Amino acid sequence: MSVSPAKARIVQKDDDDVVIVSAVRTAITKAKKGGFKDTHPELLLSHVLRAAYTQPNLDPSLIEDISVGNVLPAGGGAGAARMAALHAGIPYTTSLNTVNRQCSSGLTGLVQIANQIAAGQIAIGIGAGVESMTMGYGAGGVPASYSEEVVADPLAEECLLPMGFTSENVASDFGVSRAKQDEFAAKSFQKAAKAQKEGKFDKEVLKIKAKVVVKGKDGEEETREVLVDRDDGVRDGVTKESLSKLKPAFKKDGSTHAGNASQVSDGAAAVVLARRSIAKKLGLPIIGKFVSAATIGVPPRIMGVGPAYAIPRVLENVGLETSDIDFWEINEAFASQAVYSVEKLGLGRGSQGVWAGKENVNVWGGAIALGHPLGCTGARQVVTGLNIAKTEGGQVFVTSMCIGSGMGMAAVFVSEQ
Repeated sequence: MSVSPAKARIVQKDDDDVVIVSAVRTAITKAKKGGFKDTHPELLLSHVLRAAYTQPNLDPSLIEDISVGNVLPAGGGAGAARMAALHAGIPYTTSLNTVNRQCSSGLTGLVQIANQIAAGQIAIGIGAGVESMTMGYGAGGVPASYSEEVVADPLAEECLLPMGFTSENVASDFGVSRAKQDEFAAKSFQKAAKAQKEGKFDKEVLKIKAKVVVKGKDGEEETREVLVDRDDGVRDGVTKESLSKLKPAFKKDGSTHAGNASQVSDGAAAVVLARRSIAKKLGLPIIGKFVSAATIGVPPRIMGVGPAYAIPRVLENVGLETSDIDFWEINEAFASQAVYSVEKLGLGRGSQGVWAGKENVNVWGGAIALGHPLGCTGARQVVTGLNIAKTEGGQVFVTSMCIGSGMGMAAVFVSEQ
C-alpha cells in the first residue's frame, strides 16, 4: 500500500527536527508488594536519568533542562527530582522542573522539552516521569476540604469523582459491556505475558539492584538486595472467563474490577531529546523523532474518553489520518475507556506496511497488565513504542491517555531505527 503524502512528509528528516537519542525505563512493579516497594522515587528517577545519558555516551554537561512528570510528590516534588538529577551525575548547571498533568505527566514533561528545543531555547534536554504509588498513593494526598463555593459548581464537583466511578460512567453511558471489558483486559495480559516470555521488554528495561524489606523466618524484618529487571504485574494464563469471576470494585452492579483496570504501580522512565543538527554533530544515535502533541478537555464524569478526542486533534494538527498510523500505545486506565476510545476511532488493525491486517493497539499489552505508575506512564509509552518499532517494524506511532479530572493527551512520534 502506498504511503500518503502526509505520512511521507512526517517521516522526512530535517536538521531542525526534535529527535530522540535515548529512551529507557525501569521495570514496573506492584505498589506495596513489588520490587520497588522500598525504593524512593528520587532513586528510581536517578537510575533512569543516569542511564538515559550514559547509554548514548552523552556528556551530561550538555543537558540544558529536564522536565519530570510526577503526580504524587511529597513536599512539592521539584526538590526531590533535582536531587535525583544531581545524584545521577548531571551537573548543577542543568535546570529542572516537575510537572503534574495527572496521567499524562510523563508525556507532558517530554513535550515541554521538545517544544523548548523546537523554539530554540535549548538544544538538548530530558523528558522523564516517575511515580512511587507505594509511597504517594492514598488518602494522605487528599486535602481535608475544598472550597464550598467551588464545589457548588456541578462540573467542578465532578472532578472529585473517584476514577473507578468515571469508568462505570463510561461503560453505562456508551454501552461498553462487562464482556467486552474483560475480553480487552485478558488480551492485554496475554500480549504482555507473551512479549515478556520472548524477552521483548529486555531491550528497554534497566536492570536495577533494589533493597527490599522482607520478614524473615523469625518474623523479624530484614533488608535484602534483589535484581529488578522485569514487570512483576504481568500474569500468564489470564482469560476472559477467569476475569468474569471477579467482583465489581466500585458499584455492586458495575463492570469495573481489579482485573480490567490498571494496576497501582511504581516505576520511572526517561527520554533524551535533541535538535537533529546537534545530535548529528555530536555523533549521537538517533532512534526517533517527536512530531507533535495535543491536549483537550472532556466532561470530568467520563474522563476516560480523553483519547477519543485528543487523538483526532493531534492528527488534524499534522494532517494525518488514522490509517497513516502504524501502531498505537493507548493507556489502559480502565478497559471501559480504552475499549470506547478504540471503537469510536475505528482502531485495532493496521492498514499498511508490516502492520497491514495485524492488531496494532497496545501490541505488547498495556497498563492493565503492565501497571500504571501515574507520572511515569506517558514517558514509558514512548520507550515501549520505540522498542516495538525496532522489534516489530513500523515508523509512525501515537501515544495517548485519558487524564484525571477530564482531559486527554496524544502525541505523534516517528521511529528512525
